Amino acid sequence: MAKEITPRSEDYSQWYLDIVHKARMADNSPVRGCMVIKPHGFAIWEKMRDALDAMFKETGHVNAYFPLFIPKSFLSKEAAHVEGFAKECAVVTHYRLKNDPNGGGVIVDPEAKLEEELIVRPTSETIIWHTYKDWIQSYRDLPILINQWANVVRWEMRTRPFLRTTEFLWQEGHTAHASAAEAMAETRSILDIYAQFAEEFMAMPVIKGIKTANERFAGADETFCIEAMMQDGKALQAGTSHFLGQNFAKAFDVLFLNKENQQEHVWATSWGVSTRLVGGLIMTHSDDDGLVLPPKLAPIQVVIVPIPKPADALTEVANKIAAALRAKGVSVKIDNDDQNRPGFKFAEYEMIGVPVRLGLGQRDLDAGQVEVARRDTKEKTSVPLDGIADYVAQLLEEIQSNLFNRAKAHRDEHITKADTWAEFEDLLENKGGFVYAHWDGTTETELEIKERSKATIRCIPLDWEEEAGACILTGKPSARRVLFARAY
Repeated sequence: MAKEITPRSEDYSQWYLDIVHKARMADNSPVRGCMVIKPHGFAIWEKMRDALDAMFKETGHVNAYFPLFIPKSFLSKEAAHVEGFAKECAVVTHYRLKNDPNGGGVIVDPEAKLEEELIVRPTSETIIWHTYKDWIQSYRDLPILINQWANVVRWEMRTRPFLRTTEFLWQEGHTAHASAAEAMAETRSILDIYAQFAEEFMAMPVIKGIKTANERFAGADETFCIEAMMQDGKALQAGTSHFLGQNFAKAFDVLFLNKENQQEHVWATSWGVSTRLVGGLIMTHSDDDGLVLPPKLAPIQVVIVPIPKPADALTEVANKIAAALRAKGVSVKIDNDDQNRPGFKFAEYEMIGVPVRLGLGQRDLDAGQVEVARRDTKEKTSVPLDGIADYVAQLLEEIQSNLFNRAKAHRDEHITKADTWAEFEDLLENKGGFVYAHWDGTTETELEIKERSKATIRCIPLDWEEEAGACILTGKPSARRVLFARAY
């Protein structure tokens, strides 16, 4: 099966597509730019969703759901917002079909034109803030801490499964606050949650930072982000948290009576991560033999394969091992299928990224042991049956840590300082990764660097030591370095 995967060294883009399809993550759909998320891919997304959902709820957030369709006039109310999304919107103009009287199949009924077109949700700020106007009158109604799990549509021209699709799944938080300080604290708190999730669950190291004005979310005063590094040296924006100021409250006239009995506009945030994280997971850990999953996000953490066929004695032992592991909260599958040989099964579970495989044959049973294979390093060892559950539970923790440390070492090796334009270009072409360089702070220079190098400012890192210098392109004074990279 692994021979069906293009090696990363030959064609990284094709390798990624091969993993998506061969590991049963997703299929192409009849609609350009959309995908069918298969059960294995969706199970990984469910693990992500459940972990994040618990983290949100622990911090006081609650889930709600808002409509998929947004009146076109809503997008006109916040100028920066509509400008940022106008080119990506799918528009509903009619509400009925009919049979073509000329025999041409189904056609749009021209008599069923909507009085106002509807936008298929690209993001929900507008319809949510229209709703909040009815929910908020006083400071006693604040804060509102709402999240929704939903799908959105952004009409992308260049698509790739999970990483960039016309329709994708995500969560979007939308909160309302009585002060700028409270809203900013919320923005930073969510950024910390995203970073914690990426590192503790995805085993994907990230850098927390703030976006430049040019890269900000449309309608935000500030955008904070987490940036990750993929194996090919390209960056991936893995999550964003936006301080919206009072922009949407003013656009939708959302006022509240404060404690001084004066009316003022509400302060806002929005934040989100999407199925793009599944693509990031693939590109952070997987290899030329298939998917590699951190145990915390693996739908099946351990598979037990009785060899060669599940005789009664082997099945009984397998069931006991599975029961002991499940008691420790480990997800286990026993493969009793006698239609395929063990070698085929081993390749299959390696392909889909099961972290630990236990092989159990009659010789193992006679010797009182079980063969343990770990997916991350391909190492195999024989372990006594007595205490196998404790061993495997500890091994899963070790694999989780190893994947993070391995990814972090790769990321850290690919953060390099550049002090001149020549160094900057050389690093981008020959090493890749993050280039830590000075920029004069102007959008004009930022865009010229992007035009010349295809690299963007990924973020201005938070809590990194500031160091004055000269811009790599213009030579003008620079207050600090920023992170550049070519990115997905």
